Amino acid sequence: PASEVYVRTKSKAIQEASMRAFDHKLSADVTQTELMALIAKLNADQTVHGILVQLPLPSHLNSERVLQAIAPAKDVDGFNWVNLGAMVAGHTLLAPCTPLGVMTKLDYARVPIEGRSAVVIGRSAIVGKPLALMLIARGATVSVCSSKTPDLRQYSLMADILVVAVGNPGLVDG
Repeated sequence: PASEVYVRTKSKAIQEASMRAFDHKLSADVTQTELMALIAKLNADQTVHGILVQLPLPSHLNSERVLQAIAPAKDVDGFNWVNLGAMVAGHTLLAPCTPLGVMTKLDYARVPIEGRSAVVIGRSAIVGKPLALMLIARGATVSVCSSKTPDLRQYSLMADILVVAVGNPGLVDG
């Protein structure tokens, strides 16, 4: 259900931006070969400018192989290693949307980033790590923690900027 809400929100944003989207709803039993063939077809199609694979995929599919099959220039989520590698070098090509949303929110709220201590709780390649790289690129000193970090409270207290990106409600409280 959460993914369906997310997809609807993305579809609405695409329409509001006067862009076209094509939704390829595949059955839950799609094979790796079938999915990889669709991505190859979309990569080759000059009328397709971006590809987004909604995660999570069914457990029988290799998500890493699927995401790496997307052409870096069409990788709307910024998950391809080429795009992630560019972030490590401080040259974001296509940024993952949730970390970009966090950075946009910080900018909107006029939160100073340069020279600040930032703590990101969550180390996923989808949110935590890319967000840490974006904060580093903007001059923050960044600590990346997880729900297993000893003394998580101490890290949280020393943060000028604290972002919690783990699926563990109540991990950090007031």
